Amino acid sequence: MKLNDHPDTDSLYIDLSEDISVESRGISDGIVLDYDAVGNLVGIDFDNASRKVKLERLVLSRLPSSVERISG
Repeated sequence: MKLNDHPDTDSLYIDLSEDISVESRGISDGIVLDYDAVGNLVGIDFDNASRKVKLERLVLSRLPSSVERISG
């Protein structure tokens, strides 16, 4: 999973999979779910992210993987 913050467009994209999105569905104002060819959720897009998500602090609890930070 990858969290991609785009401050220039005030958006946040959460990649849940490396599969390609073929369908998008808006579920509320500024929140879009992306699905692959077989209907699996592969990503979540938040427009106006600064009003919806607090990114100052990220807490990961009991995840069975490592955390990698990529500055961009």
